[in-house]
Order: sequence, then structure tokens, then C-alpha cells
Amino acid sequence: MLRLRVFALAIFLVPAVPALFLAPAAPALAQSLLPSSAPTMQDVDPGVDHTARDADLPPELRRKSIYYRTEQPPGTIIVNTADRFLYLIMGNGVALRYGIGVGRDGFQWGGIQKISLKREWPDWVPPPEMIQRQPYLPRWMAGGPGNPLGARAMNLGATVYRIHGTNAPETIGQAVSSGCFRLVNDDVIDLYSRVPVGTKVVVQHQ
Repeated sequence: MLRLRVFALAIFLVPAVPALFLAPAAPALAQSLLPSSAPTMQDVDPGVDHTARDADLPPELRRKSIYYRTEQPPGTIIVNTADRFLYLIMGNGVALRYGIGVGRDGFQWGGIQKISLKREWPDWVPPPEMIQRQPYLPRWMAGGPGNPLGARAMNLGATVYRIHGTNAPETIGQAVSSGCFRLVNDDVIDLYSRVPVGTKVVVQHQ
């Protein structure tokens, strides 16, 4: 009698077991929680020179003197990744605003750094992390118009991130990079001339 009851209980429970393994809810939830690394537009390949398109930069992304309230002292750089602007604090409630390209989802960051190195028409050596993600990239590229770092580059602390120019001005205002901040070459040359090594850089990511 006991054996019959166990057999009947097994028949009742078995149909429920496959449902536990086939339920799609868990994978769907996990996917929705993962950050997307898709850029807002396709980036330009290294070596391609689109710098002539600087003239097509929308007016709202061009360098402009604006009223800007902040407690940061003059000479500080503030980067707002949500608005995609870089502000150089001039004092007396005034800042120079530059349109920038920022990191795509999953590669954005915030914090405080200092400019640790400045270079004109820098060579480009992609960091190992970037090579791992994009193994087709060149391991070294000489400075020049087709170089992704553009006309100037300013390293941020000991990180792999930089404020730099670009060979692709059409990406200004977009989220395409691996965490660096890019400006059109005219703007990065202007910024480069105004800030020394040691300049404080506040990156606001909301």
C-alpha cells in the first residue's frame, strides 16, 4: 500500500519538473539588467580623415562662452557626460562650453582626476583592454589627421582615459568612445592652450 502511494505521488509531481527548467523569465530578467555597450552611432575607423566635417558641427555643439554657476575655482574642467558638454571655468560666473563625444553605455564613468600629460599630434597606442575588445585595431598609429586622438591629447591621471581631438567630428554629441572625451580639433587645440598639467577635471556622470 505504501509503495502504491509513493508511485501515485511521483506521477503527480513529475509534470511540474520540466516547467522549472523551461521557464524563460530568469534569462529575460538577467539580460535586461546587463548594461548595453552599443554606441549611439557607428564610430569612424582609425586612419580615416573626416576633419573637414568640422564645418558641419551643429551650432549648439560649438565652443561658446556661457553663464555657469559652480563652486569650482577658475581653471577647473567640468565634464557632464549626460549633457555631452565640457566646461572650462573662467570665473565670475562664466565658463567656456565645448561640445564633446563621450563613452558609450557601459564605458561611462565619473570622478575627479587631474591632467597628467599633454601631447601635440600624439601617436596612438590602443590600451590592451581595447585591443582585447577590438583585435583588428592597429597596435600603433603615428600622429596626424587620421589619428583617433586628433590634434591634441591630455591624459587624465593614471587612467587610460584622455581628453583629445578626433578624426571624426560627426561623433561630437554622441556616445561612441571607450570612455575618453573627444572634441573637434579646433576646440581641443583651444582647450589645450588654456590648461596646464595638473588641471583638475571633474567628471559628472548621472
